[in-house]
Amino acid sequence: MNGNVHPHEIEKFGALASRWWDANGPQRPLHELNPVRLAYVLGFQPLSGRRVLDVGCGGGLLTEAMAAEGGQVTGIDLSEQLIDIARLHLLESGLQADYRVISAEAMAAEQPAGFDAVTCMEMLEHVPDPQAILQACFDVLKPGGRLFLSTINRTPAAFALAVVGAEYLARLLPKGTHDYRSFIKPSELAAALRQSGFQLEDVSGLHYNPITRRASIGSNTAVNYLMTARRPDV
Repeated sequence: MNGNVHPHEIEKFGALASRWWDANGPQRPLHELNPVRLAYVLGFQPLSGRRVLDVGCGGGLLTEAMAAEGGQVTGIDLSEQLIDIARLHLLESGLQADYRVISAEAMAAEQPAGFDAVTCMEMLEHVPDPQAILQACFDVLKPGGRLFLSTINRTPAAFALAVVGAEYLARLLPKGTHDYRSFIKPSELAAALRQSGFQLEDVSGLHYNPITRRASIGSNTAVNYLMTARRPDV
């Protein structure tokens, strides 16, 4: 597999496809983060009747949630196994979404300025060139459209909680899910967004308590965080 992708990442997440929609399975934290991620998006962008692109959609957790809000959602991922699972789950949910195995860069070339909003959650830390993903997101957005991101800060706290705690102690995630060297500081992501032409609108912390299994949005960005950026009108 060529392009802006680590083949081992595709294999790693593809191996989880069969249990992606198991709320108590290896993707349990994503299930518990999903309502908060959706609420964050809705706080800035109504979805009803809007064209939305979910980049790195995985098995479709956020894609379906946005479709349930009336969005005309396209979910893209480079894992055929995950896209197959996402399509199968639509038969159970009865929702409508378009799933495709295609890169963000190819989608931007195919449909420039074609979407009102783009989400890219828990994905930037898994690709070799995050800047190329951001540029593709800019190019695929209509003027005035918004990009919603979530990723992990590169701090000692993030290493302790997102890697050691989540993967090795609490075993909330499979071992090897994250590489600390690929984590991105908010200042770095903000600079990369500006380089692509975006206007930064918000930075918020995404908090998760594995004991209570509750997620929330707050001001502390030391571990997980969310960002909203807007493509200027002109």
